[in-house]
Amino acid sequence: MVTPADRPRRLLLAVDAPSLLHRNHHARAHTRLMDRSNRPAWALHGMLRQIIEAIDRFAPDAVIFGLDDRESSVRSSFYPDYKAGRAEKDSDLVDQLGRAGALLDALGLATLTPPGLEADDVNASAATWAVRNDWDCVIITSDRDSFAHISDHTRVLRLINGGILNSPLLTPQRLKLMYGVAAEHYLEFAALRGDASDNLPGVAGIGEKTAPVLLELMGSMDAVWSDIDHCQGRTLLAVLDDWAAETGSRRIGPTLVRRLSAPGARERFEFNMAVMSGQDDLDLGLTPDVPGTPGLLPLDVARVEHVVGHLNVPSTTDLAVRVLTGEPASRQVG
Repeated sequence: MVTPADRPRRLLLAVDAPSLLHRNHHARAHTRLMDRSNRPAWALHGMLRQIIEAIDRFAPDAVIFGLDDRESSVRSSFYPDYKAGRAEKDSDLVDQLGRAGALLDALGLATLTPPGLEADDVNASAATWAVRNDWDCVIITSDRDSFAHISDHTRVLRLINGGILNSPLLTPQRLKLMYGVAAEHYLEFAALRGDASDNLPGVAGIGEKTAPVLLELMGSMDAVWSDIDHCQGRTLLAVLDDWAAETGSRRIGPTLVRRLSAPGARERFEFNMAVMSGQDDLDLGLTPDVPGTPGLLPLDVARVEHVVGHLNVPSTTDLAVRVLTGEPASRQVG
């Protein structure tokens, strides 16, 4: 049994609800599942099923769902081409996106739709909240943006094909193995590389192979820009030449310095940083020391039966009652 001294930090599960809804809409549309009001429910059901499975796996003490503000966007106002080129959402998906918050609120789980912002900002704020309150955090999303929040307190379960159980749980060590970049430098790495899904070009000529080398050798992009400003990149060139000699790699220093010194390179990097950075100081409204407040587990049995039952899948209702109304493992102290 777990003793009080050995008990791990309490755990917050932060869920990117739109990300899960999008994935489940496309994966489950063939089922044409309707709720008891005869409205489309396959994306809602898929999202909820995955969250129940995640709660069963991680035994969190609290759960918060981030939702996008679908009426306004700070990022689109700043950059009108943000996410341009994405296909228009199917009307059935739009309907279920609009109903997700009410479903989750009715269950007693916490939701947050920050004005003008996105679920990514809720994820960023959840990671900050976990550090400030000495909790751990697991972010569930299919979006790479949350990789910037990975730390000793926060891991990211990135949903891929195969569902919760077959999705990778990313830690600082695993992120470094995947991308060759330390977690604290992932945002700089992403800003250099760009993000085609958000219609954000990267710095010309700097890709996923070059960016980690640059950050590993120089420590940060602040150091890179400072060297270019004050020494025309001579330190960067020397460091890259030493790296090429030590590793037997081709010499990339002159080309890299030229690309980083090119007109617009730094502006592109800084622009991407501004757009990609999540707002991490949102008030999540979590009050973990007040039993029964939204977001805390366990949930009320009658509410779970009623709300999940409306989705019209008895097996999911049974699973929800078992998982959502019991004591999280992290509270089981002997």
